[in-house]
Amino acid sequence: MTVPELPPFASDNYAPAHPDVLAAVAAANDGYAVAYGDDPVTARLDARVREVFGAGALAFPLLNGTGANVVSLTALAPRWGGVVASDVAHANTDENGAPERVGGLKLLACPSVDGRITPDDVARWAPQRDDVHRAHPAVLSLTQSTELGTVYTVEDLRALVHVAHDLGMAVHVDGSRLANAAAALGCSLRALTTDLGVDVVSLGAAKNGGMLGEAVLVLGPDDAPHDASARARESAAAAVPFLRKAQMQLASKMRFVSAQLLALLGEPGAPTAAAPGRGPESDAPLWWRNAAHANAMAARLGAGLARLGGADDPDGAPSGVRVTRPTEANAVFATMPRVVADRLRERSRFYDWAGGEDSGRVEVRLMCAWSTTPDDVDAFVAAAADALA
Repeated sequence: MTVPELPPFASDNYAPAHPDVLAAVAAANDGYAVAYGDDPVTARLDARVREVFGAGALAFPLLNGTGANVVSLTALAPRWGGVVASDVAHANTDENGAPERVGGLKLLACPSVDGRITPDDVARWAPQRDDVHRAHPAVLSLTQSTELGTVYTVEDLRALVHVAHDLGMAVHVDGSRLANAAAALGCSLRALTTDLGVDVVSLGAAKNGGMLGEAVLVLGPDDAPHDASARARESAAAAVPFLRKAQMQLASKMRFVSAQLLALLGEPGAPTAAAPGRGPESDAPLWWRNAAHANAMAARLGAGLARLGGADDPDGAPSGVRVTRPTEANAVFATMPRVVADRLRERSRFYDWAGGEDSGRVEVRLMCAWSTTPDDVDAFVAAAADALA
């Protein structure tokens, strides 16, 4: 098989682990430690999560993102419950039905625009709450940033959380790229979760410079906006330890998962975010630096590809490369002739996402990571120009 000459833009999962993460894992590999999370590294992670997400937050490290979503959703929903989510949510399209197969929960998909749904999309499930013939809408699951590389604003999230709680639904955030959203909005992780009343978060690490492992965060009852949310969080906090084991997500040598999360979030007492005006970027936690860099590379890539958009053909058909979605985090979506995509794929690996404007074109997804360099981006844009020529 021919090895492409350029770095891949297929997924931020392709990126290597950040050297600081590997160093943290190596440091954790010091002698013996109690298994299953009763170790000093996990204790430090617990303290750091309380600093970053609020005094009542609980952290449960586990093995992967699908597991984090399934554990989170099954902790929040009854056996007869349903999960309201975007039609392109990872839990709905890319987890092989795991929430339904493993958790027994019906996914209630809402048509989205650029990956985002609205409060009206959530409210339309209200009549189903008391219908025994249909799944009870028990959880709203939001992906931040979305699968289409867009970001919910703080105001968007506040409105969605509000309508969900008014309907008696718990709120889960699939935060596999939560860091990218926070960096894009210039805010803290807490500002996108705890401060808005989110109940449970699947916190990503692998896409942000981690090696393997994620975490389920249950935001403490003391942070809950009202009694129903407090009860949901209290129930989830009691359920997650058992679900994590029953669903094969409990790591025996948890210190190595915790070490990665701790490297990204920072040790207890470190700054929690690097919002504008807070000082040099070098003082920012690693999660922020990695996410901000990946976002900047995506913006550079999107701008470079946009310059390759040719004039429409005389019959109005598009030509060249067209950026199709807002580039708000670390993903770029663009359409191009299929033959161009095939030529370009010989030099860099990436995935088709959907059909293009006509049968001769295709929409592709291009992901940037903490390790993507400006030279990588510029070389890809140059290769796209060559393929078009």
